[in-house]
Amino acid sequence: MTTTASSASHSHHLSPAFPGRAPWGTAGKLRAWQQGAMEKYIQAQPRDFLAVATPGAGKTTFALTLASWLLHHHVVQQVTVVAPTEHLKKQWAEAAARIGIKLDPEYSAGPLGREYDGVAVTYAGVGVRPMLHRNRVEQRKTLVILDEIHHAGDSKSWGEACLEAFEPATRRLALTGTPFRSDTNPIPFVTYEEGDDGIRRSSADYTYGYGSALADGVVRPVIFMSYSGNMRWRTKAGDEIAARLGEPMTKDAISQAWRTALDPRGEWMPSVLRAADQRLTEVRKAIPDAGALVIASDQESARAYAKLIRDITGHKATLVLSDDAGASQRIDDFSASDDRWMVAVRMVSEGVDVPRLAVGVYATTISTPLFFAQAVGRFVRSRRRGETASVFLPTVPDLLGFANEMERERDHVLDKPKKEGEEDPYAESEKEMDEANKQQDEDTGEQDMLPFEALESDAVFDRVMYNGAEFGMQAHPGSEEEQDYLGIPGLLEPDQVQLLLQKRQARQIAHSKKKPAEEADLLELPAERRPVVSHKEMMELRKKLNTLVGAYVHQSGKPHGVIHSELRRVCGGPPSAEATAGQLRQRIAKVQEWATRMR
Repeated sequence: MTTTASSASHSHHLSPAFPGRAPWGTAGKLRAWQQGAMEKYIQAQPRDFLAVATPGAGKTTFALTLASWLLHHHVVQQVTVVAPTEHLKKQWAEAAARIGIKLDPEYSAGPLGREYDGVAVTYAGVGVRPMLHRNRVEQRKTLVILDEIHHAGDSKSWGEACLEAFEPATRRLALTGTPFRSDTNPIPFVTYEEGDDGIRRSSADYTYGYGSALADGVVRPVIFMSYSGNMRWRTKAGDEIAARLGEPMTKDAISQAWRTALDPRGEWMPSVLRAADQRLTEVRKAIPDAGALVIASDQESARAYAKLIRDITGHKATLVLSDDAGASQRIDDFSASDDRWMVAVRMVSEGVDVPRLAVGVYATTISTPLFFAQAVGRFVRSRRRGETASVFLPTVPDLLGFANEMERERDHVLDKPKKEGEEDPYAESEKEMDEANKQQDEDTGEQDMLPFEALESDAVFDRVMYNGAEFGMQAHPGSEEEQDYLGIPGLLEPDQVQLLLQKRQARQIAHSKKKPAEEADLLELPAERRPVVSHKEMMELRKKLNTLVGAYVHQSGKPHGVIHSELRRVCGGPPSAEATAGQLRQRIAKVQEWATRMR
C-alpha cells in the first residue's frame, strides 16, 4: 500500500470535544504518539495490533482514526467495537458518529440497518452469542476494536467467546490502558514472546506509558494525599482491637482497619471528604468546572457517602449505583454540568469518562494494581496544560505501593515460576480479581459476613506522594500543616508540583521545630527524623533485606520463605514489597541481630 500515514491525520478534522481532547488546541491533528502508532500500523499492515496507552492519552481517537483510514481505503467494510460496559459502548458510538462512522450501540441480533457502518457491543454480549458476531464478521471484511482487552481474560468463557466470534476478522485492534491482570489466562489475539528466562510475556506493538504522557503534557500529574488514623473494631470472637492505619500489622488486621476507616459512621470518612472538598475548592480557583468522584465499595456505603457530602458541602452529590441506562444518563448529566461531587460504585469507575474530574477519594477495599490504575485513570485526562489531579487514599501499604509505581509499565506474564521464598506483590487471589472486575453492583451481602464490627475511627493527614517520592509529616485535620498541602494550586507544571511540595515540607519542618515537643502537630516521628523516602531508596532497602536474608539462609539452613515469614511474624507488617521504609529497616536490623547471635 503506497498511501502515506500523513493522510490518516487529515482524513477527518477532529473537534476539540472529540475523545482525547487535545489539551491545548491541537484540533485537527493527532498527538505525536497517535501519529507514531498510525505510521507503524500503516507501514506493517498487521492483522493484529496491540496498543498500550495510559488512561487519558486518547486511545479512542487513535482507534477511530485508524478505523476511518481502513474504511476509506476499503481494507475493511465494517467495524465492531467491543467495550467493557454499556456506558462505554454508547460513548464509543457517540465518538465514532463525530467523525462520520455510524455504530449501532443497541444491536442485539439480525441484519444491521443500512445506515450503520458497524456495531458497538460489550464483552458480556459477545459471551452470550459469539456465533451471531462470527456470522457478521464472516459476511463482510471487519475491523474489530477490542477496548480494554484485558477484560477478555475476566473469565475463560469470555476469552473463548471472543476467540470464536472474531477469529475470522480481517483486522483486529486491541487496546488497553492499564497494567494487565496478574492471572495467567491467555488473552485472545495478544502475542506472547518467550524471554531469555523462559517466561512468556505479552508483546505490545505500540506502548505509550504514563511517564511519557506526563512529559508530553497529555495527562495530568497526580498528587496522592494519604490519610492515616486510629481505628477500633470488634472481632467475631468479641475481642476489641485498636490499631493505627499504616502501622505494621497482619494482613487480616490491615483489611479490618481499612474497612473500619471506610465505615461512614466513623470520623475517618467525614474528615477525608471534608479535606477533599477543600482541595476541590482550591482546584476550582484555576479549573472552575473541576469535579470530584468518590469510588465506593457497595451501594449502602455509596448512599451514606452521598449523604455525608450533602451535610458537609450543602450540595447534593450525583449517585451512580449501577451500569444501567439511568446511571449512564446521570454520568452524562454530571459531565455536562459544573456540579461538584459524584459517588460511584466499583467498576462503574471504568465507564466514567468525565474529563473535568480532578479530585478523587479511593473509598473501596479493592487492592489490585489493575483496579487502582483504572480508578486513578478517571482523573488524569488533561484538557489544558498545567491541570493537576489529586487522589485521597487511606494509608494502606498496597495502595501506597501502587501510587509510587504510577509510571511502571507491566506486560501480561503467562508463566510464573515462583522462586523459593520470593514474594510476589501482584499475586492477588482469583476471588479478589473477580470482585474488582464486577460490572454490576448489587448488594452482595459481604458486609453482613465480615468477621468484625467497626466501632470508631479518626483521620490524620499522613503524607503526600508524588512522582515516586513522599512529602510531609503527619498532622491533625484542619491544622495549618494539612491546609498547606490542600492549598496547592490546581494549575501547575509537573516540576512545579515537586518544587512546591519540597517547599511545603521544609516549611512544615521549620514550623514544627519552633514548637515544644508536646505542642508539635506531628503524631509520629519528629520532623527531622522523617525525611523524604524516594522509590529508589525503597528499592535499595528491599534489595538489602533480600541480600541479608539470602546470607542468613546459608547460616541457618532455613529456606528464604520461612525467614521472610518469621520476620513478618516478629516485626509485623505486610510482605516486603508493600512494607514501609521503617518496616524494612526494622526487619534488616532483626535479621542482622539473628545472624550475630549465630556466630
